[in-house]
Amino acid sequence: MRVYPDQLPRQLNRLKPCYLLFGDDPWLLTAAKGQLIEAAKAQGFEERVQLEQDNSFSWQDLANEWHAMSLFASRRIIELNLPNAKPGTDGSAMLQQLLAQPNPDILLIITGPKLAREQQSSKWFKSLDQQGIFVPCTTPEGAQFQRWLDGRTQFYRLNLQADARALLANLYEGNLLAADQALQLLQLLAASRPISADELAQYFEDQSRFNVFQLADALLENQQDKAQHMLQQLKAEDTAMPIIHWAVQKELTTLWQLQLAASQRQPLAPLYNKLRIWDKRQPLYQHALARLPLAAIEWMLSLCSDLELKLKQQGIEDWTGLSHLCLLFDPKTHARLRAFGQH
Repeated sequence: MRVYPDQLPRQLNRLKPCYLLFGDDPWLLTAAKGQLIEAAKAQGFEERVQLEQDNSFSWQDLANEWHAMSLFASRRIIELNLPNAKPGTDGSAMLQQLLAQPNPDILLIITGPKLAREQQSSKWFKSLDQQGIFVPCTTPEGAQFQRWLDGRTQFYRLNLQADARALLANLYEGNLLAADQALQLLQLLAASRPISADELAQYFEDQSRFNVFQLADALLENQQDKAQHMLQQLKAEDTAMPIIHWAVQKELTTLWQLQLAASQRQPLAPLYNKLRIWDKRQPLYQHALARLPLAAIEWMLSLCSDLELKLKQQGIEDWTGLSHLCLLFDPKTHARLRAFGQH
């Protein structure tokens, strides 16, 4: 049964044996999967098994997990990613065989890219579609994007004036992840008061030329001269400091999660997926993780909290402190501070 992403929450009171999440929009895929996982946990599915159809994958792996007894006597979620949305002859037969006798203690979530029409006409897809739910996660356009944007605006309880609503749609159509991040920022900056297009322009218009996300990339790559120049330009263009602080804090929190997992010898691939860090951006984080140990990141986060307290409690925009925080993405700065006994 086909269910569109905005309709999915209404279909989760009683879970189907399997869910097919296919599409080209990272935000929709992640959001749909997150809703499923949350609903499944509420219904007793406490364990998660993640499988990837790569060169080392065998369809017997799926069968083994399907029939395995839970170590904790709980219901299980099996997440299977098909990068090419092509299970092949063996996979098609295995999927149909397993779903012919569904296990009430197993929830199967299959993810992958956008399906072509012929793929949706295949036997394996039709079989699973009949017993489960297919959620097409394709980026909405035009009026559909506007409806999505209005829904997210209501979710964050924002009060957008008509001109602001139109400006946001114009700025972010086709990029749900960036649109959602923009709405999160507005929630921090404007709460529930009315927001006009003029105010939006102060936050986002200049960023199309020189933005905080470019600053974050420069910091991850340890391009300090470039990053410091960007920071000064953003300040000169009157970019709101809370936006810049939010971007730096977000990257530090992400690095902390990744470095903590690495220190515990956990695989990073599932965490990259959870954090919505796609293949093209992973080298940026790997570069930063290689030079910044966990203790350094935790110290930087504490400094970030100090800057936030100054902003929120005292109304002080400590641009010098923010500049120093950016410098700490370079391990040489940590070494110099240790030499002077400040770390």
